[in-house]
Amino acid sequence: MTATQSIAVTNSNLYEEDFYLWIKTTAKQLKNGNFAEIDLDNLIEEIESMGRSEKRALKSNLLVLLMHLLKYKYQPDKRSNSWLSTIFEYRRRLKEDLTESPSLKKYLSEVFNECYQDARKQGSLETGLSLDTFPVDSPFTTEESLNQDYLPEQH
Repeated sequence: MTATQSIAVTNSNLYEEDFYLWIKTTAKQLKNGNFAEIDLDNLIEEIESMGRSEKRALKSNLLVLLMHLLKYKYQPDKRSNSWLSTIFEYRRRLKEDLTESPSLKKYLSEVFNECYQDARKQGSLETGLSLDTFPVDSPFTTEESLNQDYLPEQH
């Protein structure tokens, strides 16, 4: 086993034993140009995982936003500042996600309907309203959902 192979095995073990230290070590190796020492397999896995994590966060934030927009629209007598705060917060999170990663805009459009369907079901469970209360097709567009000034009118 060469010295480089030995370092790679050690880094691979470090990945399993102390993830934070593995991150610090890998970052230092990258900064110093010590590319032969890098635990490449685990680095690739982590980078791919980061992309999946960004997508999951976007979907989760969108689902919460859509659910609160539905509650706001279909339960006007229960509107509260808390709901408005949640709508504002999740729009802010989505704006931040899309500003930091503009390529996620296409993904947001692709998952909008799926998230709406989930928000519809979760909204029904949370409010006690029949699932049929909420239309099958979203009453808000993607643009309206993200617009800080938009609030749906009651039905």
